[in-house]
Amino acid sequence: MQERIVITGMGIISAIGNTVEENYNALLSGQSGIGDLTLFDSIHQESIKVGQVKKSTEELIAELGLSSDNNYTRTALLGAHAAKEAIANAGIQDINDRKTGLISSTSVGGMDYTEKFFYDFETSQASRKYIDTQGAGDSTEKIADCLGLHGLVTTISTACSSAANAIILGARLLKAGKLDRVIVGGTDALSKFTVNGFNTLMILTDGYNTPFDQNRKGLNLGEAAAYLVLEHEAIAIADGRTILGVVSGYANANDAYHQTASSENGEGAFLAMQKALEMAKMSPNNVDYVNAHGTATPNNDLSEGRAMQRIFTDHMPAFSSTKPFTGHTLAAAGAIEAVYSLLAMQYGVVFPNKNFVTPMEELAIRPQTSLLHKEINSVLSNSFGFGGNCSTVIFSKF
Repeated sequence: MQERIVITGMGIISAIGNTVEENYNALLSGQSGIGDLTLFDSIHQESIKVGQVKKSTEELIAELGLSSDNNYTRTALLGAHAAKEAIANAGIQDINDRKTGLISSTSVGGMDYTEKFFYDFETSQASRKYIDTQGAGDSTEKIADCLGLHGLVTTISTACSSAANAIILGARLLKAGKLDRVIVGGTDALSKFTVNGFNTLMILTDGYNTPFDQNRKGLNLGEAAAYLVLEHEAIAIADGRTILGVVSGYANANDAYHQTASSENGEGAFLAMQKALEMAKMSPNNVDYVNAHGTATPNNDLSEGRAMQRIFTDHMPAFSSTKPFTGHTLAAAGAIEAVYSLLAMQYGVVFPNKNFVTPMEELAIRPQTSLLHKEINSVLSNSFGFGGNCSTVIFSKF
């Protein structure tokens, strides 16, 4: 029997909490983190709502013990906060005592700061320290520095499937024997670029996002970071780790349909789910819960819904999107929802798809709209991004 890839730690910071425990309690109580945009000025402040992390940038800097002259962007700060929780949750005292890597994902990168100082770079010496933070890899390097990690460090940016692909790459590196342990996940802060960009695409709602609802208008953007610690099963057991779950299947596919839209029949989503199930050697009937991508955009929910109906032909398991709690956290989404998937298994609960009222006319399925307690042995988590990037990860109980 092939050795399994197990999860031994997790950390998260999002609009509904600064820790795993706070996030879980908010999901249980139905407490959404969607509200007004206050992080920066925007011409859209009166017409959109977002999922903001409640900690200020200054608070994050202080908690990480950084000097006032640092050049950490908010993206890097959120990532370092969540990654440190994941390491502590795993009980790791020396991160370099095993061959350890970090795979972090982001789409915003350092843009939340470089756009802030864009007009000052030429004349202000003080702001030039942020020029180098623009690249996606800068936040990854800073997270590694905060962790004291000396091993492999790399970055993934495949739009909104990024963190799921970080999990997949991490699992593959472990299976290939390149690493003993790997921290995987993603981080994204809110920025003017993403607000303006998604508004230009006309996929932001003027209210609260309503995944899989007939009258859905679009998404709420959110900022967040989450990381998992993946290890070889034998190493985790030898080191006395508590095992939170198993990465039992995964796949990435592309429907090659459109730069920013998924195909109407969900070909990429279907292939990702199908191949992940094949890897896990699992029948669709054995999936207990689907944490759907569920962005509440007209295109995504139709595409994903049709793909799920194609996969789950005999029985549709309970499914929900947790984005009404956090907003769409872009590159971090796959890791945020991986943490929620593990919590669902750990505590035997399906989190509700908030704000749902009217079933979609095109679909015969509808999401779980109230907290449901049941035994959950496996969760299928979807993450789909622009460019047709479709990824599915299946988590199982150990």
